[in-house]
Amino acid sequence: MFLTTSLLIIGLILLVYGADRLVYSAAVLSRSLGIAPWLIGCTVVSLGTSLPELMISVTAALNHENDLAVGNIIGSNIANILLIAGGAALFRPIAFHSDILRRELPLLLFATALCGMLLADNILSRRDGMILLLAGIGYIAAVVNMSRPALRSPDDSLTRQQMAELPRGGGNTVAVLWLALAFIIMPISAHMVIDNAGVLARQLGVGELVIGLTVVAVGTSLPELATVIAGALKGENDIALGNLIGSNIVNSLLVLCVPALLSPGPLDPLAVRRDYWVMLAASIVLAAFCLRKHHRINSMMGGLLLGAFAAYLTVLFI
Repeated sequence: MFLTTSLLIIGLILLVYGADRLVYSAAVLSRSLGIAPWLIGCTVVSLGTSLPELMISVTAALNHENDLAVGNIIGSNIANILLIAGGAALFRPIAFHSDILRRELPLLLFATALCGMLLADNILSRRDGMILLLAGIGYIAAVVNMSRPALRSPDDSLTRQQMAELPRGGGNTVAVLWLALAFIIMPISAHMVIDNAGVLARQLGVGELVIGLTVVAVGTSLPELATVIAGALKGENDIALGNLIGSNIVNSLLVLCVPALLSPGPLDPLAVRRDYWVMLAASIVLAAFCLRKHHRINSMMGGLLLGAFAAYLTVLFI
């Protein structure tokens, strides 16, 4: 079990590192092509945190392991809110001011509700995948549409913080080399994660859904964790919370459509009957916290979110 767990952790670390290098390369190459920095910030940087979940979903779907793919998506969304946002707020309150952030919250609830409607029959079909894909494209278009006027607004900080995160140095040659390396690392590391997650599930006597909801989900949420920590240290809470919300929306739409399109089929009923409702409740609670008058998630709220995550893990393994 030690070897299996070690290989799983190494695979997750390599997967996250490869995603980081892919985002860096894409940002550098996009800038050299003359694409507006604000557009790169609200697409490449924002979507980059969901790359590990995407790679896991692609690999799991190709292996016809849909429970692991869906478990990773739902579990990652739950971990982003309860573990990462809750843990960060527990130690340092998260305050934010962005209008885009407040406008993305209804999109988060919409994406989460759409997932529930499509998963209610415990089957992922290609029709579901097409609906999710179209909704995901619509979400990207909405983000781009909201970001352009927000850049001119003195009150909005999310778009400016996203632009500040863009890499300043690096030439095209270096970017292409990193891009090639990322495309080598990510599939190999994703296979390491999927293969060892399956072995670990059998060794522990639990289903692949549980492993996807816990170990794999927390591992693929490392980019969101890094973003939240960096944002808290820099006082850039808008981008920390904005990328977290954006990642959950992308997971629910563009990542979930992958197993539906590549490997349609039945799901473990617990994914809907138990885990989806936790994801929905977490999303509603986060929206309620963010829409409060002071636009602040304090340490008490963070403690509640973290406690809810601990309770959820207890239920999963008991």
